[in-house]
Amino acid sequence: MATSGNDPRQNAVASLQRFVRRPQTRVEVCELCATALRAGHQHLLELDKRRVTCACDACVILFNGNARQRYKRIPRDVIRLNEFAMDDQEWESLLIPINLAYFVQNSDAGRVTAQYPSPGGAMESSLDLEYWNAIVERNPVLKEFEADVEALLVNRIGDSPRYYRAPIDQCFRLVGIIRTRWHGLSGGSEVWKEIDSYFRQLDQLSGGKIA
Repeated sequence: MATSGNDPRQNAVASLQRFVRRPQTRVEVCELCATALRAGHQHLLELDKRRVTCACDACVILFNGNARQRYKRIPRDVIRLNEFAMDDQEWESLLIPINLAYFVQNSDAGRVTAQYPSPGGAMESSLDLEYWNAIVERNPVLKEFEADVEALLVNRIGDSPRYYRAPIDQCFRLVGIIRTRWHGLSGGSEVWKEIDSYFRQLDQLSGGKIA
């Protein structure tokens, strides 16, 4: 027997199908207390694993001091260092194989580490401290960076090098772009557009904060 269009069973099935097909909104939660997070929430660095953790404001406050703890708050400010001094010879002395890299003081290792993004993730390059210390002497601002969570981010692609005092999560973000978007030997046009967009966003985030 045929059923009419007003059959309540058909209506119930149709409603269920619409619900199943409807994309579910993903709600991000604090990884420490499971509180729902707002857009633009803060991050912590899990020091042992060098992993970024999403956190609510209340949990961030717990790790806002200088005491040695499992987590460390990641600053939010991006500052473009327009007066940063590094010539081609100094850059080449650092032995970074590409023209994108970031440098961060690793408190566990007790030294500055140099890392650069690659299709396989972040790669670490050995750093001659004699050359690095000479760069620091020319750029005393580097002594002000907070260990583990602030990095010198260098973009020497093109004719106008750019230098940033950047939160470490922004550096990890650049690594993620290259790891997920890179294709073939040259990367492909898509990844280079993403990289250009990334640095435009960094300039916007600096909000005129220039040193």
